[in-house]
Amino acid sequence: MNAVTADAPACVENRTFDEIRIGDSAHLTRTLTQRDIDLFAAMSGDANPAEEAPDPARSELFHHVVAHGMWSGALISAVLGTRLPGPGTIQLSQDLHFHAPVNLGDTIDVSVTVSGKEPLDRRVRFHCRVRNQLGVDVVLGEAEVQAPAEKIRCAPADLPAVQVAGHRRFRQLRARVAGNPVLPTAIVHPCDAASITAAVEAASQGLIEPVLIGPTARIRATARQAALDIAPYRLVDTPHSHAAAAQAVAMVSDGEVRLLMKGSLHTDELMHAVLANAGLRTGRRLSHVYVMDVPSYERLLLVTDAAINIAPSLVDKRDIIQNAIDLARVLGIATPRVAVLSAVETVNPAMPSTLDAAALCKMAERGQITGGIVDGPLGFDNAISPLAAREKGIRSAVAGSADILVVPDLESGNMLAKQLTFLAGADAAGVVMGARVPIILTSRADTPRTRIASCVVAVLLAQAKQTG
Repeated sequence: MNAVTADAPACVENRTFDEIRIGDSAHLTRTLTQRDIDLFAAMSGDANPAEEAPDPARSELFHHVVAHGMWSGALISAVLGTRLPGPGTIQLSQDLHFHAPVNLGDTIDVSVTVSGKEPLDRRVRFHCRVRNQLGVDVVLGEAEVQAPAEKIRCAPADLPAVQVAGHRRFRQLRARVAGNPVLPTAIVHPCDAASITAAVEAASQGLIEPVLIGPTARIRATARQAALDIAPYRLVDTPHSHAAAAQAVAMVSDGEVRLLMKGSLHTDELMHAVLANAGLRTGRRLSHVYVMDVPSYERLLLVTDAAINIAPSLVDKRDIIQNAIDLARVLGIATPRVAVLSAVETVNPAMPSTLDAAALCKMAERGQITGGIVDGPLGFDNAISPLAAREKGIRSAVAGSADILVVPDLESGNMLAKQLTFLAGADAAGVVMGARVPIILTSRADTPRTRIASCVVAVLLAQAKQTG
């Protein structure tokens, strides 16, 4: 009897029909990860809540996330196609019986053993077994293949790298606000399809109660063109965008609404109205924070400031960092790690961003910035990559695992955020901090998912302010 061990790489040499003997076996081991579940769901289209639900209550049978049943079947096929018989095998049938679930984190051993041969058409039957780390048989069955007639030798397959944008982190944030009371929200000048759609989508998901402020004739016309029903929502008529911003800010100051959402007016116009109203100011500099779900990064990543402060001073950056830390803590990051970015990791008097970074670290040490760990200057690579940090000899509680990236200026921040979005497949929710209420900034380029995520982040902030 010949066996292929679990430690062997993908088979580079097959067994022909004549070389196969009854009792020959091969196997491999795999540990089930969330990425495996996401990849299989994306490939198969099977989004059964038992496999995909972040909330265990959604799986009535198992009460936790389990593997798709045919994930194990696919691994059996992998053993047959790459190890025994190997390249050139044609699979004819599988008859599998599922005895127990494969749970997230389980390590399974997948084995196939030759149980019969039919020389007429080179058919080979296999007994198949999938067993978990506790010795429990989770899958048992039979498979039949047509074994290759000729010897094949080939290099191990160079499989493509696959990146999965699971959006799981944003779904987890969404779950935190489920069932809570909706918040009245001023939608400022929603006179284009993107802004009015964002408001209606957020309302349909039970996040906000829109109050549409602007020229009502234009708002209704925009809604008709976008095929949206805005009859359930309150409209407040104003002659133009300046008046809409002033009216919305007054309603926030009076307590009529709890959130502000930007419509089709310019960001500067809305921010000017906010700053002009003493009732909305807090003494903190206003700053924008992108909350980014980057598929290749293991945690939420906050980028600031990429939309409000063009060339912030050192004092401005102190507030920008504090705003981001406060938001990160609301999002569930107990002690946020803050990387103050520059092009280099050493202080260089010719590069003002490195001087600011060093001063900000000292300010954090002296308690002028609280609630997080601040380090810099750090390059982007060693802020988010442990390998890059190690290669450069950087020893830091922040390097390689940053939660917050603080950019030198708006231009660099805007480019970084858009690169992560359009090249790295990140989802980016956006909110303005530093005022008495969160301010939601939406863009025409936003996907429905990121528009909803921006609302979720703002709702979490508003709830935290109310309970805090």
